[in-house]
This record gives sequence, structure tokens and C-alpha cells, in this order.
Amino acid sequence: MIEPENFFVDYFSKIDTAVNSVNTILLKQFVDLLIKTKNSKNKVIIVGNGGSSSIASHFTIDCINAAGIKAINFNEPALITCFSNDYGYENWISKALDCYADPGDVLILISSSGQSKNMLVGVNKAQSLDIDIVTLTGFSNDNPLKKLGDINLWVDSNKYNIVEMTHNIWLLSAVDYFIMNNKHK
Repeated sequence: MIEPENFFVDYFSKIDTAVNSVNTILLKQFVDLLIKTKNSKNKVIIVGNGGSSSIASHFTIDCINAAGIKAINFNEPALITCFSNDYGYENWISKALDCYADPGDVLILISSSGQSKNMLVGVNKAQSLDIDIVTLTGFSNDNPLKKLGDINLWVDSNKYNIVEMTHNIWLLSAVDYFIMNNKHK
């Protein structure tokens, strides 16, 4: 059995490395996209599966309440199960975009593996609707979702909790940077 001290030191070192591996140029481009979205009165749509849906919820609330950016997420169980039942799980995000997305919106997709079929189908729909796409992925650097976004934030880890914690920190840091630089506007 590994000693708790050793486990936690190693664990937090991995999180620190992952968080600090961010491409700050891409993160700044993401913030610029948030600014553009707010100024054009468009909205941010954010989607995640599993634990990433909780990250999507947190980011949505911070966008709305703290940054004044219109934002929604697709975490309503009735929406997900209805569209999954009627159109297949891989198509539910695409169908939700049909109902909620407008040209000029931003779609943020969070998938630790970058392999989620519903996200990949959603990207194709977003591209057809003239929507900017931001992906947050981990695991393989050449995952399919990362190849399809306009801005792609990738974590070099194959551990779900490391990837998800890093995504959460990056997203919330972008909101905090946005707030700090736009509080007088």
C-alpha cells in the first residue's frame, strides 16, 4: 500500500503539471471569443458527459452570474433522454443545437478522451450552423474531437480526474480573467 503522503504529493504534482501545461495563447484566444460573444449578444453553449457535465454547469453559472455572458448547458435529463430515445444517443447534442443554437454562438465541448460520439456529431452540426467551437480534451493528443475545434485545449494525461480538474481550472481561470479585464465596460 502506498503511503498517503506519497500518494497525495504525487497526485497534486500531476495536477500542477497538467494545469501549468496550458497553452496561454489558446486560453487568451478563448477569452477573446468570450468577449466577442458577449459583445455580439450571442451565447455560449457548453456540453459535457458525466463529470464534465458538472464542469459545464459550473462554467455556465459563472458566465451568467459573474461575467454577464449569456450561457446555457444541456444538462436537463428530460432533454437528454428525449433526444437520445428519439434520435439515438450519438445525435442528442446535434438535435439540441437544432433547438437552441444561433449563428455566432460558441459551442464548448468537454470530453476527457475526445472520443465521445455525441460530441463528434455535435461538432458537425455546429460547423453547419456557423458556430465557433472550443474543445477541452485529454488522453491522446490526436483525439478526433481535438482535430475539429477552432480552439482546442488539451491536457496531457490519461487520468480522468486529472483531466477534468484541469479543464475546470482552465475554464474558470478564463472567466476570472474575463471579469478582471471587463469590469469597467
